Amino acid sequence: MNHNVVNKYHFVNTMNQDVELGIVGSVTQADLAPLRDAARLGEYALVYRVQRVHQGGGYGDQDKHPLAWAVAVYVDNQLCRVYNARGAGREWNSIDKLAGWLREQGFWYWWTRNDLEPVGYAATEPESEEAQESPQSPAFIDPPFSPF
Repeated sequence: MNHNVVNKYHFVNTMNQDVELGIVGSVTQADLAPLRDAARLGEYALVYRVQRVHQGGGYGDQDKHPLAWAVAVYVDNQLCRVYNARGAGREWNSIDKLAGWLREQGFWYWWTRNDLEPVGYAATEPESEEAQESPQSPAFIDPPFSPF
C-alpha cells in the first residue's frame, strides 16, 4: 500500500491517518462483491475525511477543496481502505454521491468520521464591541442526563 503522495508539490504521508484509524490493508471495488458472497465483508463501512490527492469531479482547485471523503470496509474483521484498480485510494468530493455508491455496493450502514476539519466553529460575522461587553444571550447548559 502506497502511503506517500505528493500533494500541491509538497510531500504528504497518509500513513499516520491510516494508523490512527487502524487501517491495515486495501481492497478494490471489484473485490467487494466476491468478499460479500464469501461472507468475509463486514456489514458496516467507515467514511472518513482525507487530504485530497486526485484532481477531478469538477473540483480541480485543490486550494478551495483540499479535502475529500474516503471509505474503509471490514474484511475478516480487519479495516481496509477502498482503492481503485490503478492502486490509488478512491476519493469522493460529495458525501451524497458517496452514500449512493455505498448503497450500490450493498452497504446500508456506515460511520462517518471527520478528523481533519474543526468542529463547533460556525462561520459568523465578528460581533461589535458593545455586543461583546454586555452578555445578553442566555447561557447554554448541558441537557439533563437520562439513563433511558
